[in-house]
Amino acid sequence: MKMMKQDVQTYNIMDRMRSYSSAFSRSLFTDIIKYGDCSRLDAIHDRYDGKRKKEKTYFSYLKYLYRQISINYRCEYVYKNELIELLIKKYAHSNTVIFNEFRMQKSIVDLAMFNGNSRAFEIKTEYDTTRRLIGQLVDYTRVFQLCYVVIPANMLETYEKDIPPYIGIVLMRESGGVLELDEARPAVENKNIDAGMMMKCLRTKEYENMVIEEFGKLPDVPYYEMYEACEEKLYDMPPDKLHQYFLKEIEKRKNNMCLLKKAPRELRQMYLQLGLSKGQIDILQTYLNNPIKSQLKLCISHI
Repeated sequence: MKMMKQDVQTYNIMDRMRSYSSAFSRSLFTDIIKYGDCSRLDAIHDRYDGKRKKEKTYFSYLKYLYRQISINYRCEYVYKNELIELLIKKYAHSNTVIFNEFRMQKSIVDLAMFNGNSRAFEIKTEYDTTRRLIGQLVDYTRVFQLCYVVIPANMLETYEKDIPPYIGIVLMRESGGVLELDEARPAVENKNIDAGMMMKCLRTKEYENMVIEEFGKLPDVPYYEMYEACEEKLYDMPPDKLHQYFLKEIEKRKNNMCLLKKAPRELRQMYLQLGLSKGQIDILQTYLNNPIKSQLKLCISHI
């Protein structure tokens, strides 16, 4: 009987943490920005924290939710958010470009960073398995110079045997209630770049720019043959030069580093995921600084 009570309690805690983590969903923030709709945050607050009086605004409540899930339910959002913090501190400079879910042919890189070299980060939380890991890493090493796997510190032994020695390992651990990321093993630079795979990550104008810069002009072929003709040209380039051109084109894309540095730590991944403009950030901040509706009702009831 005692065991059953303990299981129910554990289930309730996990259910609560899953609900907390849902506050950091793309759709919830889109509703806030587009419609000023905070009803889903209100629902979470009313269900679990209606008696809490400390958090007065939606923003302060989100900070509380993030603290809770960062300790009790480290979902992918937490990993990505903390990884962004590490990237900003350790690797980033003013020309850095970071992408959430950088799409390749068959795989999606969880976080990709470009700033004079290319880094791919694959995140595996306590709730993931190693099932697709090897295939993902094979794809990443066809395009990225440095590839890493980010894992919980207590799962190093589980993953280490499956991670090739040239792949870097970043560990997430808790220390005194604070999450920390440590680069436990550096990545070995990969020089075997696949021009065909790289091309699939580029926009038409980007790979055409690469061909023009190296050869002076585009191939003299009909437009419907241009893709294959440009691909042949990319394969003709030396790998180091090919990657330099690749970085140059990717780094022309929207530079989000300034906004990420200024963003609240708890929301950096959301800013990145949604690709928010400064205007959208201002709108979001206005709504998040509003008082929680249930708190507002509580204040009115005491007047």
